[in-house]
Amino acid sequence: MADLDTAALFRAFREGFRWEGVSHMPYKEEGSAPFKAISRQILFEDPNQACQLRYFEMAPDGYSTLERHEHMHAVMILRGHGHCLLGTEVREVKQFDLVTIPAWTLHQFRATRGEPMGFLCMVNSDRDKPQLPDAAEVEALRRDPKVAAFLDGKPEPGLAGQAGE
Repeated sequence: MADLDTAALFRAFREGFRWEGVSHMPYKEEGSAPFKAISRQILFEDPNQACQLRYFEMAPDGYSTLERHEHMHAVMILRGHGHCLLGTEVREVKQFDLVTIPAWTLHQFRATRGEPMGFLCMVNSDRDKPQLPDAAEVEALRRDPKVAAFLDGKPEPGLAGQAGE
């Protein structure tokens, strides 16, 4: 154990939801997909681990990309409040809520409460690339007024449960 780099094993939490020795990066490459005011930090990534743990943070009114992929996600809201679209269901989410995103399910997170919202996201290290919905899929989603309000950044307060109920 004497050969271990202990500085890499312990990384202190810092002000502003940053961690010592962890790079603060853009969410994705600009122009690659629609998103707004969101950053990414990779907290754990190692060839000996089958997963990657990341922290994403959105500024007020920020949002992640509306996307789907073969791999599932495990998400914990770590900071703030907002909303999540999962398939056709819109939910209000808050600190410490857990969200499981099944394979091939359209999903998006939005910081809708006038404050930053951050979440931990665990994914497989080896995973596929996200796919964006086509215009017809987005149009179909928008037929539900609750989903349309979410996509417009104006979800109904206290919204929980199946959209369109």
